[in-house]
Formats: sequence, C-alpha cells, structure tokens
Amino acid sequence: MRPEGPTHWRCLPFDALSARTLYSLLQLRSQVFVVEQTCVFQDMDGADAQCMHVLAESHRPEGVKLMAYARLAPAGLKYAEASIGRVVTNPVTRGSGIGHVLVRHAVHMLHGLWGPQPIRIGAQAHLQGFYGQHGFQPAGPIYIEDGIDHIEMVRAA
Repeated sequence: MRPEGPTHWRCLPFDALSARTLYSLLQLRSQVFVVEQTCVFQDMDGADAQCMHVLAESHRPEGVKLMAYARLAPAGLKYAEASIGRVVTNPVTRGSGIGHVLVRHAVHMLHGLWGPQPIRIGAQAHLQGFYGQHGFQPAGPIYIEDGIDHIEMVRAA
C-alpha cells in the first residue's frame, strides 16, 4: 500500500521538534515497539535529546501524518560508532518500500551530519536480511533484548 500524498523528509535535532511532531513520533514508536510487538520496555531512554530525528511525513488534507522515523545517535552515545535506531514505519505503509527508503535516508543524513564513518545498529535478528541489503553485516552473536532476539550489525564507512 502506498501512503497518500507526497512524502517529505526532515532531519531535526530534538530541540527543533514541535510538541506535535514529538508526540507523533513517540506515539508511532509506542504503537509498533510496545503494543504491536507486545514488548514492555522503556522506549524513552534519555538519549533522544542528544540524537537527530529522521522523519518521513505525508501531507494530507486532515494534516501531517508520520509515515516513517529513525533516530541517529552520534558516536559514543549508544555505541563507540555512530548508530541508527528506533527504525519504524507506520503500519499503513507496510509493503510500500518506505522502510528501505528510510534506511537509505538515515545513512545519508548520518554521513552528512558527522562524515562518512562506520555505523552500528542493534537490529531485531529477523531483520538481518533487510539491513544486509543496506550494507550492514552481523558483528556478534544473537542476544535477547527486551524479550526479542537482536544482533549487532555494522556498516563500513
């Protein structure tokens, strides 16, 4: 299914997020990571204020709708390397390919902000193939985080 309306991409620091945008991204993260995946965990981990936020928004007659989101963390915050996390797409966009576009934008924006460098992610293990299509390679064993199998993956500079 294709999202209605054109998708606009933005990359903003935490302090530039409007209250409405912040509410939308936290709502989407909660909808998918907590409710849909039935995973009770502390999504608001204290890192958001130090991160950049990648937003894909669709402008519709009823207002702006968040279609996809990712969080960019500088090197040293989550891992020694810069990282991309909280990668999420709106359930209405599933199957549209926006997840792949999101990862490409996130990598491009991260390199634009902090220069070309390796990127480490903590991916849900069942998404290894998805992230592998974007140059991420497994970098350790599968581990359990919040009751879900994860694996660290690294994309070379």
